[in-house]
Amino acid sequence: MRNGRKEATERRQRLRWLPAAVIGGAFVLDLATMGGVNTFPLLAAAPGAAAPVLSLRGTIATGVAANLAGLLLVYLEREPTRDDFTPFASLILLTVIAAVFNVLLARDRRQLATSREVAAAVQRAVLPELPRRAGRLAVAARYEVAHEEAAIGGDLFAIQETPHGIRMLIADVRGKGLQAVRTVNALLGSFHEASNHRPDLPGVVQQLEDRMQAGIRQSSGEEAELFATAVIAELPPDYSVLRIANRGHAAPLLVHNGRAAPLEPTTPSLPLGLGVLAGDEVPVDRFDLPVGATLVLFTDGIDEARNASGVFFDPVPVLSQRFPPDPDAVLEAVLGAVFQHTGGSLQDDAALFAVTLEAEATRADRQQTAPKTGPPDSR
Repeated sequence: MRNGRKEATERRQRLRWLPAAVIGGAFVLDLATMGGVNTFPLLAAAPGAAAPVLSLRGTIATGVAANLAGLLLVYLEREPTRDDFTPFASLILLTVIAAVFNVLLARDRRQLATSREVAAAVQRAVLPELPRRAGRLAVAARYEVAHEEAAIGGDLFAIQETPHGIRMLIADVRGKGLQAVRTVNALLGSFHEASNHRPDLPGVVQQLEDRMQAGIRQSSGEEAELFATAVIAELPPDYSVLRIANRGHAAPLLVHNGRAAPLEPTTPSLPLGLGVLAGDEVPVDRFDLPVGATLVLFTDGIDEARNASGVFFDPVPVLSQRFPPDPDAVLEAVLGAVFQHTGGSLQDDAALFAVTLEAEATRADRQQTAPKTGPPDSR
């Protein structure tokens, strides 16, 4: 379990002791002051504190324990009177109310959990499962659903080997729900088609822009204001250069030799769907991708994740250390750090994937690692 999530779980476990602590505190305070302080409000608060953190049985048990503690305190100090009936009747009523509250909370939690499971299942069905390898690239990908969200997000990624090289896409569609899913499907389909048939990266970007524009023309109202930030990248067959077209998206990070460097675009570009405002030119930047380096692409669920003080997460310091040439290790480091930063949950869905360029295998290496395809041994 990642550190941030582990801490959040431990924090919830500690909260389960709060009702018992309230009852114990009331009991000790009453004995210490010899009844000089009215501790009934503390006892009455115990069932309410139990409702959000304990089960129905635990909430009722807390109310019973609070009543028994109150009765014991009365018997230790004096003989019970009729005047004691009202506070204890009120405590019983508060326990019943807390039990009802607990049932309602449990039902809402089940509904939210079901909604999250459905959203995650749809997201997994929509997004392609990335291959573990693409040419000389080792590939890893993660998709994290926001803790607070139960809607289907618009984050997507893809990688494809083509006659023109290896092409990669990460994007974040504005909004959530079915419209976002339709746009994600459209962009993925258009990317796969363009990657195979468009000879250059600007052509791929232009086809994605055309697909977004077609979807906007077919929509109305809020759906007609769709756009998607995106990074479209390409490595030619000889892996000589990394080309990137950034359409208003967070800059990818190049992790190499203990340093993480953002690959910022020279010329800022508008997101997909807004390209009609900027003309047909598609700026493409060129970068080196050394052997052993890892390229990390992510959506704003990562770099816009906030801690309790509202400070955004910065992945650059986390990745400015030496990593093995393994994209999985890099992504685990990012996710572990972002959950640590936020206390165990994300405010928005996060998609991220990484590719590591490996050295070209020799002919002997390829022969040693190639699977045997001959006839089975007859012995």
